[in-house]
Amino acid sequence: MAARPTLRRVTDLALARATLEAFVPPNAHQTGERERMLAFIDAHPNDAHLRSCLEGHLTASCLLLDHAGERALLTHHRKLRRWLQLGGHCDGDANLAHAAWCEATEESGIDGIEIEPEPVDLDIHVIPARPGEPEHLHLDSRFIARAPAGAREVVSSESIELAWVSPADLARLETDNSVRRLFEIAFGPR
Repeated sequence: MAARPTLRRVTDLALARATLEAFVPPNAHQTGERERMLAFIDAHPNDAHLRSCLEGHLTASCLLLDHAGERALLTHHRKLRRWLQLGGHCDGDANLAHAAWCEATEESGIDGIEIEPEPVDLDIHVIPARPGEPEHLHLDSRFIARAPAGAREVVSSESIELAWVSPADLARLETDNSVRRLFEIAFGPR
């Protein structure tokens, strides 16, 4: 696994479209998510990757594995109050792998993260309304990344806490099926 030289910010949504078109869905559900995401880009050709697109927006996340590939770093998300993979808004970045890498670096405080360039999972989910923000969709492309040896995480303002979680420990955390699905992709079925 290695960060690619193309890991840079790109604003042209054609790259996000190409990334999604290249994604090979493993099942009918993932095919549906991909088709919905492509249709969303078509419906919002100038702002699908911006928070200002109020119906929803593209997001990017990754399951950050430790260097040995035995555990993943999860965030106890401050606003959603659930354990999730690292990630968030693309903020105008149509290079989905780069957006996921930036979010993982920012939320973990870890430098030197390596990310796979292609998504391993797609997930569309509803974000509940909050004061000043209507209910909207997050159309999330999910990647696998790896931390360098000896990496030490630093909790950001977006997290209550961070934890390295093994597949065996995942069941004790309040999370959702999409996080469990990412663990299955990264570590195999349990």
